[in-house]
Amino acid sequence: MAEQFADYASGLMSPAAGGFAIVASDSIALTQATRAVYVGNGGSLSVELIWEQRIVLQNVASGSLLPLRVRMVLEASTASSIVGLY
Repeated sequence: MAEQFADYASGLMSPAAGGFAIVASDSIALTQATRAVYVGNGGSLSVELIWEQRIVLQNVASGSLLPLRVRMVLEASTASSIVGLY
């Protein structure tokens, strides 16, 4: 399929063009920082943002799409089926 917007720069407000499954780890950073995170099964989401702050988001609902620039999803997360979008 031809991509009609291939010659345009993609900004942070642009829709995601790729994605990958995220495996939680306290020591291994993602290979790509996210533009957003999709949570398939809800719970708490512990993340390290791209500027290295660690935060915990409680009671994230299943099917949530969170506009977060994440470099790591931490093992303390109880949410699962997490997908990184970029």
